[in-house]
Amino acid sequence: METGIASWYGHPYHGRQAADGEIYDMETLVAAHRTLPFNTWVRVMNLNNDKTVEVRIIDRGPFIEGRIIDLSHAAARAIDLIGPGVGPVRVEVIQAAAPAASKASASASAPATETSPLAAFAVQVGVFLDRRNAERVRAGMEAQYGSARIIRREGDRPMWRVLVGAETTEDGATALSGRLRLESGERNAFVVRLDSY
Repeated sequence: METGIASWYGHPYHGRQAADGEIYDMETLVAAHRTLPFNTWVRVMNLNNDKTVEVRIIDRGPFIEGRIIDLSHAAARAIDLIGPGVGPVRVEVIQAAAPAASKASASASAPATETSPLAAFAVQVGVFLDRRNAERVRAGMEAQYGSARIIRREGDRPMWRVLVGAETTEDGATALSGRLRLESGERNAFVVRLDSY
């Protein structure tokens, strides 16, 4: 169970490919989460009015510090989150996703292993409009922590996310996030899942 701030997203993402490969339809009950496996079902309760909605995780996000889930337009409407745009929620897993190994067995080109990047976590340390700024941060992080990458985030104004590390467990990435906050002063560092990159 997780408590924090929810937001919602619609246009310009409606009709685009979500991180799990399917087309995002903002009028279906789906959501984005940083670390839960795709096809996990969660119950989201708006703590301001106790309204609940059940959604399936198909995307990654939100990538703003302090927010824990990005709901579709339909899901946000169901719990009266459209007007305020953001609000406090409780997120509870109600049905786990199918094991990754069973999905991978359908595709010989994508075997699943314990150390596969499909099961890895990293720490996001920043989002930049200018790729040069992102590259400068990436280079510094790679020199200090051994692994860092830049990921392009599509949208009306493409942005560049800097991710550090490639941990096999969420606990490992959480520990790295703590180190980054302590050693580099990266107050906005948070854990993300790498299975969509």
